[in-house]
Amino acid sequence: MNANAPPQHDRTGLAAAFAAYIVWGFLPLYLILVKTVPALEFVGWRIICTLPLCILIALVRKQWPDLRAALANRRTMGWLSISATLIGMNWVVYVWAIQMGEVYAASLGYYINPLINVLLGTILLGERLTRPQWAAVGIAAIGVSLLAAGALTTLWISLALALTFGCYGLIRKQVDVGSVPGLTIESLLLLLPSAGITWYFAQSQGSSIAISTELTLAIMLGGVLTAVPLLMFAVAARKLPYSTMGFIQFLAPSIVFILGLTAFDKPLHPVEIACFACIWAAAGIFVWDLVARSRKPAAS
Repeated sequence: MNANAPPQHDRTGLAAAFAAYIVWGFLPLYLILVKTVPALEFVGWRIICTLPLCILIALVRKQWPDLRAALANRRTMGWLSISATLIGMNWVVYVWAIQMGEVYAASLGYYINPLINVLLGTILLGERLTRPQWAAVGIAAIGVSLLAAGALTTLWISLALALTFGCYGLIRKQVDVGSVPGLTIESLLLLLPSAGITWYFAQSQGSSIAISTELTLAIMLGGVLTAVPLLMFAVAARKLPYSTMGFIQFLAPSIVFILGLTAFDKPLHPVEIACFACIWAAAGIFVWDLVARSRKPAAS
């Protein structure tokens, strides 16, 4: 057995993982508070509000040397420029989808995401799929095909969310920079475009942040709800095995799905039911395979 392997039931790691995914799962309820803010403007303010909090967290965790080292590395900055663009696109699509009431499309995107990660790892990193994983990918493909045939207008939302976040995760996996320093630099790289976007909205239709104190505070809360779950996720990733994280990952889209049925009162159409059934089956096979392989004794 590997002495350096993380414990299977680390309480701190489990608490951090559940907290992060619960926050992400209930994020649509927060977005109701800022639904009058255009998605692009809101993401601009979200980035602006995230940056000072990330800097503060980096200082408290004494990660300033890591931050300076990353800023001085041209290769790292190049990759973080791409990852910043991807996460910015992901945020805009997600906020817009929730504002438009496309809750199920947003939920489906993050159900597909782990399977996209498997495919990206196979194609770009040379990782090999097990037979159950190939079966999961095939079943998920059937589900997406059903959605493409019956709900083509919302399919792009799910695929855009899954692909942008999947590629974002792939880049961050390859770049040697911590979660907080990485998010800090990404926010810094997006600061100028964000400032330009918020200035444009202020000039063209009036800034949303100046409408009322309540709305201003709600917009500023977006920075906290961006940085804090990512920090908790970083803690969990260090303390838990991949199989456990893979299982907990499905918590967030499940919460979003339930919110779609309850808080957003969105009807489920037959094609969506069939698609979700395929994705849930694929997710179940995916998690079962991760757990089964994690229980096998490590090769000596």
